Amino acid sequence: MATTEMTSANFTSTISENDIVLVDFWADWCGPCKRFAPVFEKASEANTDIVFGKLDTEAHGDVAGGLGISSIPTIMAFREGVLVFNQAGALNGAQLDQVITAVKELDMEAVHAEVRAAQAGQGGAAAQ
Repeated sequence: MATTEMTSANFTSTISENDIVLVDFWADWCGPCKRFAPVFEKASEANTDIVFGKLDTEAHGDVAGGLGISSIPTIMAFREGVLVFNQAGALNGAQLDQVITAVKELDMEAVHAEVRAAQAGQGGAAAQ
């Protein structure tokens, strides 16, 4: 599967409508982004069960800013709508494969329980 262009218009729906989504935040002027692009593309072809999206931070700064992207490339992985990986800097093929394997092997019941606990803690702290 080729990579998908992610935009301000389709970012949220892409994350929510797919089990696993890896997003490469990049810009045309970014040398490391250009070197990482073939690694990301190759991984997308080898993992057709995952959505691989690319978001141009220059064209869609609202999304990048909202997620706190301050360096590119940044790679984020979402599973069942939850951000489970976030790292700035280009990865090599082996590193990206490790991330993909780890994301696939996550115990999502435990992850969702942690999210619920964190949200309950935030709500409780605000009420005090």
